Amino acid sequence: MKLVPTALPEVIEVRPVRHGDDRGWFSEIFRVDVLAAAGIDVDFVQDNESFSAAPATLRGIHYQLPPFAQVKLVRVIRGAVVDVAVDLRRDSPTFGDHVAVTLSADAGNQLLVPAGFGHGFVTLEHDTQVGYKVSAPYSPESERSVRWDDPTLAIDWPIVGAGPMLSERDAAAPLLVDQPDLFDLPTG
Repeated sequence: MKLVPTALPEVIEVRPVRHGDDRGWFSEIFRVDVLAAAGIDVDFVQDNESFSAAPATLRGIHYQLPPFAQVKLVRVIRGAVVDVAVDLRRDSPTFGDHVAVTLSADAGNQLLVPAGFGHGFVTLEHDTQVGYKVSAPYSPESERSVRWDDPTLAIDWPIVGAGPMLSERDAAAPLLVDQPDLFDLPTG
């Protein structure tokens, strides 16, 4: 596995190596020892999966507050997405900045999104299936979201046509400036 820092160094693209022959290929998609050797110590407690039938289905930007803040390791099982991580740590020098990485089943790459970051993605293909590991269980009381098209975030979602397919919750999410519940950097 190759770990590739993004423009936000805490967000890591994970590129598993595929070993192929005439039958197809084999890949180790998760290795706790490889992450630990890079200083990433995380215990994943839940696996999630989503299916989106149409391209331009947008999910996010979601996060959970402590003590249920989640580290996510996101991968595409079928299809492709543009996966986005947004720094939501108030005192961070990169607060409000984001990275966008294309993840696809063909490439097999993944994105490690740390706690303190919002996460969302938009599908690029029909019948896209996304799987991700999380470090804390789902907690409806801790769940929050930021509006996907917040002008201060200036995310260039690759959406063609009339616009994205959104859930009611995502369509009604507050702007970042109106979001009272974000993350504070540890002091000391």
